Amino acid sequence: MNKKITAIIVDDEQLARDSVRDHLKRHTEIEITGECENGFEAVKLIHELNPDLIFLDIQMPKLDGFDVIELLAENLPAIIFITAFDEYALKAFEAQAMDYLLKPVKAERFDRSIERIMEQLKDKSQPRIEKLVDHNRDSNRPLSRILIRDGVNVTILDPGDVIYIEASDDYVKFHTAEKYWLKSERMNNLEKNLDPRIFCRVHRSFIININYMTKIEPYSKESKIVRLKNGKTLPVSKNGYSRLMELM
Repeated sequence: MNKKITAIIVDDEQLARDSVRDHLKRHTEIEITGECENGFEAVKLIHELNPDLIFLDIQMPKLDGFDVIELLAENLPAIIFITAFDEYALKAFEAQAMDYLLKPVKAERFDRSIERIMEQLKDKSQPRIEKLVDHNRDSNRPLSRILIRDGVNVTILDPGDVIYIEASDDYVKFHTAEKYWLKSERMNNLEKNLDPRIFCRVHRSFIININYMTKIEPYSKESKIVRLKNGKTLPVSKNGYSRLMELM
């Protein structure tokens, strides 16, 4: 007997979850191993159960579907999005070969989506999802919150609480008054999504929140440092100094 495909349903509406369950009765090759009603539960459940497939609602409170896929990063199973987005917004999904179901979900469209995802799973091919996440970010700039995952735990940081950001290999460190938070993120990608009125990249390895800056001091004949309210001093490159002067 062939191994069944395991699936999780993520939607904040009970009726929507019931609808997916009803449609799946026609597809006995798929076994529902869990369901949840918000993004926090989804991140935890996907981490624990490692499903082959997720039926993922986009529009949910607190953590939406885009937040969930951002937090899961490269550990993503196959995804069928469930959305009430209009036709214009759906072009972003189509451009990245992401399958989606438009609410209310129709039987014929659901079956066609399952056929596509079965081929994807059989070929072990995963469409790249980063551009879809970036598209969503670009339409909602600047970042109003920063999502951090540590195992199954999710923390939402207010950008205003971040004193400075430090590049650390393939990660970035968000330094707050209490501690620092580590996240897999590209510094260049992060920079373009931060509020440019508040955050300034003063060095290739550092972005500061100018609200926590006290002063800029000479360090040597051709270099400078910035001093922050927590006592930390950071190097300032020539380009970084120019950016700071534009903000001041």
